[in-house]
Amino acid sequence: MSAVATPSPELTDQKVYFRCFAGCEGRHSIYDVLYRCPKCNSLLEVYHDRAPLRDRNAYKWQQLFDSRASTTNWPFGSGVWGMREWVIPDLRDENVVSMCEGNTNLFWADRLGKQLGLSELWIKLCGNSHTGSFKDLGMTVLVSVVKQMMTMPDNPVQAVACASTGDTSAALAAYAAYAGIPAIIFLPAGKVSTAQLIQPVANGAHVLALDTDFDGCMKIVQEVTEDQSIYLANSMNSLRIEGQKTVGIEICRQFDWEVPDWIIIPVGNLGNISALHKGFRLMMDLGLINRMPRLVAAQAERADPFYQSFKSGFSDKTSVTAGETLANAIRIGDPVSYEKAVKAVQETDGIVEQATEQELAAASARADLTGMFTCPHTGVALAVLEKLVNRGVIKPKDRTVVISTAHGLKFTDFKVGYHESTLEGISSESANPPVYLKANTQIVKDEIEKRLSSNV
Repeated sequence: MSAVATPSPELTDQKVYFRCFAGCEGRHSIYDVLYRCPKCNSLLEVYHDRAPLRDRNAYKWQQLFDSRASTTNWPFGSGVWGMREWVIPDLRDENVVSMCEGNTNLFWADRLGKQLGLSELWIKLCGNSHTGSFKDLGMTVLVSVVKQMMTMPDNPVQAVACASTGDTSAALAAYAAYAGIPAIIFLPAGKVSTAQLIQPVANGAHVLALDTDFDGCMKIVQEVTEDQSIYLANSMNSLRIEGQKTVGIEICRQFDWEVPDWIIIPVGNLGNISALHKGFRLMMDLGLINRMPRLVAAQAERADPFYQSFKSGFSDKTSVTAGETLANAIRIGDPVSYEKAVKAVQETDGIVEQATEQELAAASARADLTGMFTCPHTGVALAVLEKLVNRGVIKPKDRTVVISTAHGLKFTDFKVGYHESTLEGISSESANPPVYLKANTQIVKDEIEKRLSSNV
């Protein structure tokens, strides 16, 4: 990486601040320890005044972002900080905590698409990131802001904390370790994979496994972080959304600034679909695009509060007690970013759909047979994709993107269980267990012939 540079004036003269998502008047510094509106207790959002951003026209924004993609010029090689004017423009370079997150592969799933009858199916592989999930995109922003906060006079923050079903904790622990900031992790005991548990442990975080579910952990972490010395890093913190919104912008850049027809994303706490919408809204406001994609929120049937609310036309927020699901990272019954997600679905003529355990496992296995290695949450999104295609909602020529939120290697227990046919209640129709043979050439030849002839 090249040497640290001083931010140019254009990066520091913009107006970026917290404001109430529900519409209360008032602006708040993004360096304040603040998560909700002081007047009405609604979530906040990071807002960028549009006027300064319109000083550069749409074509010049496209040129600028294209020129920075995957560069070695610090910190623009990051898919997030390559768009720093749209993220946190006044952050000093020395406080950027980045591991070159983003710029992930937009994988053309040609074979799977043809099996489903689609001419353009793409999988955005957000799990090809430092800690193996899209959570890195938000955490680089949050931890960078905390690092800058800790240089300010009278700063109260001494540590960062989150409740997690696995991926958030891994991202927070890694970025906090890189920045030298203590991290405290609240996990539901026995409800995360071994790979997800060991990541924050290895990065030196203070890992507390509680005898509750994610929603119970979320309640406790909010109470603990009422003391401003511990900074809350869950997605109710709007700084996370600023990083995560770049995935939508990145997808458009990878399509030469064309908008896909559909984007399907697995959802739990609902920050991710809110972030997608925020990125597209900003591009619309600045003239880089002229339409929105239709957003689809995909939920596991056993943890489907957003789907239940969608069925009632979002007349009321529904909360559920989330049940056991293979898609444990979205096992959330009381999502924090509900209001933001409702806006995302309504403004994009979006859809909320669910998938059963059998459907998500089967969809994940079918995708793997075409060369992918999908996490169970991506399986949820793929199962929902299949439903919408079968119902004729998604048309054969629609350009469709599925967001793969995490790397399949974080869920090897799920993979092994499927192929050993040991997942409770799951029919492993595509199981492909290894065959153990004697070291005899003829026996091996016979087995190969049998297997190849069965594929004809």
